[in-house]
Amino acid sequence: MALVHARAGGKGINVARVLQQMGQAVIATGLAGGTTGTAIRDDLRTSGIREHLLLIAGESRRTITAFSVGDAEATEFIEPGPAVGPEEWSRLLTSFRELAPTARVAVFAGSLPPGVPGDAYAQLCSIAATAGVPTLLDTSGPALLVGLAGHPTVVKPNLREVFAAVAELEGEVPSDLAAVGSAGNTELEDVLRAAARLRSGGAVSVVVSMGFGGLLAITPEGTWRAVPPKVSGNPVGAGDAAVAALAAGMANGRPWEERLARAAAVSAAAVRYPVAGGYHPDDYRELLRGTTVTPWRRSSW
Repeated sequence: MALVHARAGGKGINVARVLQQMGQAVIATGLAGGTTGTAIRDDLRTSGIREHLLLIAGESRRTITAFSVGDAEATEFIEPGPAVGPEEWSRLLTSFRELAPTARVAVFAGSLPPGVPGDAYAQLCSIAATAGVPTLLDTSGPALLVGLAGHPTVVKPNLREVFAAVAELEGEVPSDLAAVGSAGNTELEDVLRAAARLRSGGAVSVVVSMGFGGLLAITPEGTWRAVPPKVSGNPVGAGDAAVAALAAGMANGRPWEERLARAAAVSAAAVRYPVAGGYHPDDYRELLRGTTVTPWRRSSW
């Protein structure tokens, strides 16, 4: 039997939903327009999430995700994003300057719509830094590379995103991406080198999500790997759940080992949840008990 769910989504909103479920006060901000934008606002208000979305002339895009339970494959159909004008982008910057001092952490997630400057995330990270607010950046491609100039506190790429970024920076990529994070130390050292390259590009810390391989964090305080129990289900939104848990850990000043354990466990719990942007608390508690966090030593991984 096919089940259909319709609600406001996107990476930033998924993160906001999980943060709210974790008991964190959150404001969802960004750009929204047209009838879809109105539906997004209405759904967020119904969900009890504070929103500060700025109106734009274009129509916010819609995405359809089809998940097959039989083979655990997800297929996404994504409309192009609306074009954003210079005045609309300027209004968002002004709005964020006003919001930033009220935040404990600023999360920037998702791709950049047409018309937004290529250094949009670097600009936003710099505004947050001026307000003394730590930042978490979850994006990919040029938006990630240029965003490093804003010195985000944490960036959270997945395996393909981190290696694509390094390939863009250096023209090199490991020979076997499929094996990375699955078995040997050699592959994990490739991930460590790639993450270190992003740190040298401007990120303070890097957390790489590796699917069943868990999370790998490279930070000024140390390097750790968090691995949750394996689960089956819909992986769409699992990375957003991990971002939410990392942001909550940053806001609450939790040590890296604890925030990584929570992020890995809630990410796995999100896989069991029917739609992106949520998890069952019982699943989270069960998976947290089974999650291991190991500091980097060549012999330990």
